[in-house]
Amino acid sequence: VGGNSEKTNMEVVTRILDTLDELAPDSRIGPRTGLITHVADRPGHDRRYAIDAGKIQQELGWRPRETFDTGLRKTVRWYIENRQWVDKVTADKYRGQRLGLG
Repeated sequence: VGGNSEKTNMEVVTRILDTLDELAPDSRIGPRTGLITHVADRPGHDRRYAIDAGKIQQELGWRPRETFDTGLRKTVRWYIENRQWVDKVTADKYRGQRLGLG
């Protein structure tokens, strides 16, 4: 379900990193946006994701409770506060490799 807040992928990444810098600054690395590395495009890459929530709003009266920024902030804070869970999930399977190449 959309929240009437279309963003490009780069905007989302930048907002995540800026929020991390605000909530969990790390002076050893400075602004995290400096860590962004652009790679060759993958097949079928979507530059943005747009969701029209008009139908659910009209038929069910649904409205988002969060803005993009407040929801993102709560999500980033959850990951910071639940670092043990993140470490377990990433240790079990995902090793940081690039996904979506086939």
